[in-house]
Amino acid sequence: MLSIERRDWGEVAGGQRVELYTLTEGDIVASVSTLGATLVSLHTPDKDGRVEDIVLGFDTPGEYAQPGPYFGCVVGRVANRIAKGKFSLDGTEYSLAVNNGPNHLHGGLQGFDKRLWAAEEVAGGVRFTLASADMEEGYPGAVTVSATYSLSGGNLRLDMEARSTAATPINLTNHSYFNLAGHASGSILDHTLLISADAYTELDENQIPTGNLAPVVSTCMDFTTTQVVGQRMAEQARQMGIP
Repeated sequence: MLSIERRDWGEVAGGQRVELYTLTEGDIVASVSTLGATLVSLHTPDKDGRVEDIVLGFDTPGEYAQPGPYFGCVVGRVANRIAKGKFSLDGTEYSLAVNNGPNHLHGGLQGFDKRLWAAEEVAGGVRFTLASADMEEGYPGAVTVSATYSLSGGNLRLDMEARSTAATPINLTNHSYFNLAGHASGSILDHTLLISADAYTELDENQIPTGNLAPVVSTCMDFTTTQVVGQRMAEQARQMGIP
């Protein structure tokens, strides 16, 4: 049976209060913050029944408010990079904040991860909502976003939706980092990984896709059969000439 607990979690600059919602079903416990609709922790049992927190995160909302690795947050309006902070849409060029070398990254200087979301309990979970104004961070259109976390049958689910008053790019994601042995267990180099992909997206020197889909065969990017992550990373270092 699902239980939901809401508590005050602290504050960020300006005295804004941050809440933490905790969803519990049996041994599975997920905590989500109103700051960034962020998955702060996810406790779940492994195949032997040992319960660990398998996502990386911070202990206080103030740490999430600082520039960092985007632990567990909802990233938007556009996850990943936009080259030179510019894009054209319907014949108009838009300029965005440049916050990652020459690029715009993860929604800009104050993306969705740094915003306080409204929250309400719904059937099976909690819905977080956010309003993004027209031309916020340089993007056209007023956008309403929702991120609903639900927990049922041992599965944590995240459903996201965005509606805009004008054409605008939207590319939302949850930016969680996982360590299936528990976040305090060390690195994930001994994890095994299988990816059913025969090509990968090639990047330029500024981490922008070139448009070329390169085959994974005979490269360190080949996970079409189960591979140990650390071994593949060591191969990548050798291929790049890194000692």
